[in-house]
Amino acid sequence: MIGCGKMGGALLEYWKRGEEKFSIVDPFLESAPEGVNLVKEKGDLGEQRFDVIIVAIKPQMIDDILPDYAPVLADGGYVVSMAAGASIARISKVMGDAPVIRIMPNLPAFVGKATNGLVAGPGITDDQRTHATTMMERTGTVVEVDDEDQLDRVTAVAGSGPGYVFELARAYVAAAEGIGFSHEQARALVLGTLEGTIAMAIAEDDKSLEDLRNSVTSKGGTTAAGLDALNGDGAMSRKFEETLDAAYKRAVELR
Repeated sequence: MIGCGKMGGALLEYWKRGEEKFSIVDPFLESAPEGVNLVKEKGDLGEQRFDVIIVAIKPQMIDDILPDYAPVLADGGYVVSMAAGASIARISKVMGDAPVIRIMPNLPAFVGKATNGLVAGPGITDDQRTHATTMMERTGTVVEVDDEDQLDRVTAVAGSGPGYVFELARAYVAAAEGIGFSHEQARALVLGTLEGTIAMAIAEDDKSLEDLRNSVTSKGGTTAAGLDALNGDGAMSRKFEETLDAAYKRAVELR
């Protein structure tokens, strides 16, 4: 694992629960999770070679750092890259044409609830794809997509998604405070409602979200009145469309 920032560290906590043995090269990291080897520079690895190299550095560091690691990849090995915006072709080229899988995790990886995007590049074998998917499933769920453009769309929906949800929750809590609840009460009411509602949607995945919404909405009742104010004119739906479109366009710009 080349580099190990906050996201890389969060993923590693779950990755290391498998049978693999991990080593980190990071000059700034002071300690590693139990059972993980930490060195400060590539030279400290000696003559070791690895079945998988995980790229967890910033994209602007790739051209300067990664070429030195091409000889470290074992024959038949592959590369996993979580460097946002760095294409499979770019990673593969600096790694001596090695096969590459790109991943896009999101913030809930910190609690083992990540929603991860994954795309396999040319030359990736079925065994390598299965291995990478298995590793990512330890951190949450995996959605495999067909190409890197779709991975940019995963970035817009799931990679950036926790920010949207936090903002939605913030506004919801503020509104609850506005009708008379303390901050602590409002936070408990809102987060508890969100958690329970999402758990119900996951548990009842044979029902559409529209059906689930309708099941709690009586004609002329309080929920109907609230929903009409929330999205009766479709403004919220349009706002989400604009949100995802803006995030996707920005992801494309950063390629």
